[in-house]
Amino acid sequence: MSLHWLDWAVIATFLIVILTVGLRYTQQAGKSVESFFLGGRNLPWWIAGTSMVATTFAADTPLLITELVASKGISGNWLWWNALIGGMLTTFFFAKLWRRANIVTDVEFIELRYSGKPAAFLRGFKAIYLGVFLNAVIIAWVNLALMKLISVFFGIEYFEQLQYVAIAMLVVAIYSSLSGLLGVAITDFIQFIIAMVGCILLSIIVLNSDKVGGVEGLKSSLDPNTFDFFPKLDFMGDSIGETVMTYSISFISFFAFVGVQWWASWYPGAEPGGGGYVAQRMMSAKTEKDAIKATLFFQVAHYALRPWPWIIVALCALVLYPDLSAADKGLGFPMAMKEFLPVGLKGLLLVAFFAAYMSTISTQLNWGTSYLINDFYKRFFFKTESNPTEETQEKEQKQLVFASRIGTFIIMAVGLLITTQMQTMEGAFNFMIACGAGLGMVLILRWYWWRLNAWSEISATLAPFIPFGLLKWREMSNLAILETKLGSPIPQVDLDVFYQANWFYQSPYNFLITVAFTTIVWLAVTFLTKPTAQETLHKFYHRIQPQGAWERVRKQLDLPKQKSEIGSLLLLWLAGVILVYSCLFLIGELIFGELSQAMVYALFFVGSGIFLWKKV
Repeated sequence: MSLHWLDWAVIATFLIVILTVGLRYTQQAGKSVESFFLGGRNLPWWIAGTSMVATTFAADTPLLITELVASKGISGNWLWWNALIGGMLTTFFFAKLWRRANIVTDVEFIELRYSGKPAAFLRGFKAIYLGVFLNAVIIAWVNLALMKLISVFFGIEYFEQLQYVAIAMLVVAIYSSLSGLLGVAITDFIQFIIAMVGCILLSIIVLNSDKVGGVEGLKSSLDPNTFDFFPKLDFMGDSIGETVMTYSISFISFFAFVGVQWWASWYPGAEPGGGGYVAQRMMSAKTEKDAIKATLFFQVAHYALRPWPWIIVALCALVLYPDLSAADKGLGFPMAMKEFLPVGLKGLLLVAFFAAYMSTISTQLNWGTSYLINDFYKRFFFKTESNPTEETQEKEQKQLVFASRIGTFIIMAVGLLITTQMQTMEGAFNFMIACGAGLGMVLILRWYWWRLNAWSEISATLAPFIPFGLLKWREMSNLAILETKLGSPIPQVDLDVFYQANWFYQSPYNFLITVAFTTIVWLAVTFLTKPTAQETLHKFYHRIQPQGAWERVRKQLDLPKQKSEIGSLLLLWLAGVILVYSCLFLIGELIFGELSQAMVYALFFVGSGIFLWKKV
């Protein structure tokens, strides 16, 4: 398919604007490492918050939502809606602490909180593991989603798709390396507006097309269960049944999902207690209050405002393309773009997807490079003078900024390389995510309990691999037994479709066992190893003024006892969760014309909103 010249003009204008922004902030980003990676710690809350939202809006996100809705209806989105509970915990319990820490990356926090060689090892390990390896896998994952979109839209082969992605990555690397986080955040703001406007227009056009017939036509064409906001709970079983399209899950699965996963599991972008690029944005905010507001805005926009255009298009795709295989359901989104958008809007929607893609990749490049330079190169290899003059300090900072710009292109190259191998690495990615079960509580408690040490976090990082490996071996053994009984291998395509559609709903006991095992291990290790050095604990207490179980350290410092804020923070957390979920479901009920249910959600939304307005 070829685009009209007007569509190409829209795309070209967008790219020129983005590169212009990169050039605009080059000089400011080049002042220091802090300027390059944190924008000089001067971002207003609305820029920092929008940047968080834009980063999580990747090219793969609408495709994932389309797959979830196709297999589970609207309630399938609890796969990620549950993370709001942990996200709101980050907003009120941790945002101001990250800003107060006065560090460049969340990995640097390790040596602020822990002491000795174990802390140095953990910092160096995470810098490479998260900043280079895992970061490159995420970049590759996002690249593949863009390649799917390009494939549907233009009908081109793999190597041509790869060329388009390479060009897009190069553009992102150029402006990211020039402008640092400040330029990334400003372009994120522009890109998010474009992406949201594009998706809203697409949802309106497709929903009101003759083939769908508006909301009433959509309702009459699909199973009523498709529109449920909550899955039906099976209190008797622990499986989801034999069909792919089902709207019920076991109670134990839902409990593991909503009651445990949000605080127990670690995965990029949703770290319990904050971390990664979310922590980076909090640390870049002007003040502690800006950090809180930015993170609160992120939760509202990410979970309540942004999903509905995607969900509407996904529901329409079920009507428009019923014959798509389960593995290809996500392609319904770009297929709707291709079929229904007029000249000009096609270019705008492509720009919207490119904007979503670029906002994610630019953050991944800047964030990954911050680990590579600040926590590995600077920490272990960069030589500084013991008593530097102001001129020497300025020279050292410029050297580090130059290294950061080179590092941006290194991360880009690694991400592009892994993209070419990603078809063989999907299992590795899922493996890494699954093996984060149990680490989350350590990431939360390290702020609130003095006794945790570097060995606690190291053991919590490694422990999940043991039960995961054993449980995976058992699963494969059972699969082999089943194939023996059937007398033939289960076709790989059937296995791929089944796991893709249902991985969240399976094996809740495996997840709970992994969390329990990991918790026992890190607790035992904590009490069997020495505490963090007293000097480090004192420095941490002075800087952070932590709440919780720090009474022993406070007494050692002979400081006055603090008034506990935990009770009020819990109320804010609860109000925040109610605010976002009520807003999410209020918008959904209004879209589908269910006014009586909408009024109920509106009451919760207004009440929690007034409470937060007065307190935040």
